Amino acid sequence: MLRTSILQKVSSPTLNEMCCFVPFDCSIQKRWKKPVDSAQTRLENRTRDLKLDKLMNQLKKLRLVMGVHELMAKRRGHYTSVQLLSRWKHMVGLNTEIGDFLHKYPHIFETYIHPVKKNLCCKLSRKMIDLIAEEARIIRASEFTVVQRLRKLLMMSTLGTLNLHALWLSRRELGLPDDFRDSVIPKYPDCFRVELPDTLVLISRDASLAEAEIEKWREKENREKWLGEHETKYAFPIQFPTGFKIEKGSRERLKNWQMLPYTKPYEKKHVIRICNVLRFEKCAVGILHEFLSLTMEKMVEVERLSHYRRDFSMEVNVRELILKHPGIFYISTKGSTQTVFLREAYSKGCLIEPNPVYAVRRKMLDLVSLGCRNTNPKRRLEQLDERCDKQYNGDLVAQMAECHDEEHIMEDLCSSCLHSDEEDAE
Repeated sequence: MLRTSILQKVSSPTLNEMCCFVPFDCSIQKRWKKPVDSAQTRLENRTRDLKLDKLMNQLKKLRLVMGVHELMAKRRGHYTSVQLLSRWKHMVGLNTEIGDFLHKYPHIFETYIHPVKKNLCCKLSRKMIDLIAEEARIIRASEFTVVQRLRKLLMMSTLGTLNLHALWLSRRELGLPDDFRDSVIPKYPDCFRVELPDTLVLISRDASLAEAEIEKWREKENREKWLGEHETKYAFPIQFPTGFKIEKGSRERLKNWQMLPYTKPYEKKHVIRICNVLRFEKCAVGILHEFLSLTMEKMVEVERLSHYRRDFSMEVNVRELILKHPGIFYISTKGSTQTVFLREAYSKGCLIEPNPVYAVRRKMLDLVSLGCRNTNPKRRLEQLDERCDKQYNGDLVAQMAECHDEEHIMEDLCSSCLHSDEEDAE
């Protein structure tokens, strides 16, 4: 018994001693996890374009301003009380007080006391009203271009149909008037018609419109750089952002992808086998590139692109496709939304080839960027002029006349001295 008790004490260690000698303790062991490669992680780890992100921050403010304008335009007289706007601010997406927002942009909004109701009201300034009217006038004048743009979009679709609600959501990006369904479509019955439920159908195709913007770029590359047809026949312009790190082997893969044939946007869509995934993705890249080329500012929200996936046969994850090609597209997450830019169309945050609609919207953006600047100094100068008129009404005029006479006398003296010096030199 004594021998067994000694053996038990020696051979059966305590629980603490067992925890000390266990090679993988539960409190120490850490399992290595493979990093997740998803669209969200690629979006967070992408190389940022600071110029385009700064532009999106400014466009966010302009969208808030235009949202408040749409609420005010629904009211009679195009003015609204500040109390009523404070109830509607969540419809626009404002997180600040409506009074602070209105005073932040004195070049756009004007606040005043209503002469009858005696409450604080708000309306747009004359500068902003003129710019909005100018934009609407330019869009109305370019009706023929609007019709061509709609026909090109319908020709890109697989069945020659588009959802009218999707077009209405992206009407500002495509440069369409707000009432295009009633003002534009009924005028051209030979081009398209409306079918229920809310479907725009193409009637006749135009072969002269079946040339994509990328085809023009390829012709220019062949003409100016003397490149071979096999190098540019299916190529896209690649412009990586500043600081982009190219991984090992990416250049060779990109070169092979550039020469890969694909179905062009305006060609008849054929069923592509699932085994040829790269050709299917390149076809989607071509459609997305042409869609962005047809927009006014060469950008559109990623969420609105999802409405065209079925019509354009882009049965892929659009955001993953955009992140997979950072040399062609760029996603900006500024402005509480995800917006895709056509990288080749921008340089230093500005459009390389501006159009009239873009020029007017840029003027609106300049008014938003002014903020409270150039407002107080003007009031001070007006007050100073009023004081001068009251206190020095007669004396100031006499002093200005005397100074004017003295300047003439000094000019005559200087001219006479110069003539005398020239005569001495001769």
